[in-house]
Amino acid sequence: MLYSMNIRKQVNHMTQKLYYEDSHLAQFTARVLSCGQAGERYEVILDRTAFFPGGGGQDPDTGMIGDSRVLGAKERGEDVVHFTDAPVPVGETAVCRLDWMQRFRRMQSHSGEHILSGIIHQRFGYENVGFHMGGDMITVDYSGELTGEQIRELELACNLAVTENVPVKCWFPDPETLRAMEYRSKKELTGDVRIVTVEGYDTCACCAPHVSRTGEVGIIKLHTFARHRGGTRITMICGLDALDDYNARCANITAISGLLSAKPLETAQAAERMCRENEALKQKLAQANRKLTAVKIAELTEREGNLVLFEPDLDMVCLRELINAAMEKCTGIAAGFTGSDEAGYHYILGSRTVDLRANAKAINAAISGKGGGQKEMIQGTATADEATIRAYFEKG
Repeated sequence: MLYSMNIRKQVNHMTQKLYYEDSHLAQFTARVLSCGQAGERYEVILDRTAFFPGGGGQDPDTGMIGDSRVLGAKERGEDVVHFTDAPVPVGETAVCRLDWMQRFRRMQSHSGEHILSGIIHQRFGYENVGFHMGGDMITVDYSGELTGEQIRELELACNLAVTENVPVKCWFPDPETLRAMEYRSKKELTGDVRIVTVEGYDTCACCAPHVSRTGEVGIIKLHTFARHRGGTRITMICGLDALDDYNARCANITAISGLLSAKPLETAQAAERMCRENEALKQKLAQANRKLTAVKIAELTEREGNLVLFEPDLDMVCLRELINAAMEKCTGIAAGFTGSDEAGYHYILGSRTVDLRANAKAINAAISGKGGGQKEMIQGTATADEATIRAYFEKG
């Protein structure tokens, strides 16, 4: 096998960009012009490619060139460089395959964003000033503010545009035609400009692959919106990604429905009711803890040295109240712990005679703890068991 260490041997070559000619091309053959190692990966140039190198807010494609995995791609001059995990024989004709479902989902998402941005521009004159296509959601920033009612109307309009199944045309108009056109663009463009037109809805400069008709986009769901830098930030999801999201949400609602013994569409009300009940129980528990703390404080007696208290039923507020009282009953450290050997402990230590801040490091080392505070009181967590903790403080 012959591998070239010269990344750019064909100096006069320009990669034929098949992704511009057919965005739905999932498999193709290409001649390998060069292959060179760059760190832990290889840089491969083909005479033609359907691997989109990224741009317009869309990530590069991945897939296979022969038996080598394509990890990504980028434009370098007139060529597209493919980054692979293994070398590819130079001069051979390789079968190349895109990770098609990934590409198709991205096209659905990107075309869905064009539909939304075009409608917003038509209705309100707002510009798309930021776009990020993440792994699970699309985030788009617009130059003006939108209300909740407007967002709902926009979502319906987008989905009606999908049902119309109008053509999505991607093309390079000649300079004269381009000058006469009105189209959206985030920046001034020179040279060849690729235009994506969603018939009746949008005309925008964009270098990314798109669907052929709006029907391919599937559902467009606008999830959240919020004010952002004087405009509006919208999160959205489209097509098969929207289906995955819907299935995940349904699974969660079904599980919650079973836990709350409520119908799936009544889980919010059931959760609100449970929160109210829990809050009432927390108030009752806090009242009981205060009474219990008062009893335990009354039972404290004066003693020499340290005083160790394990109170698994007390919260930190009540434990602090108990230690404040215990500090006056012992000549050493009043040490209070709540928790268990299995779950670990929260502690509060208080003393009128020992500088706890100065001794915190040694104490934490002895009880496998973390924490700190002031001279007279520190608090934190500990993972040592009760027997180890008692032994440490009782020996002092």
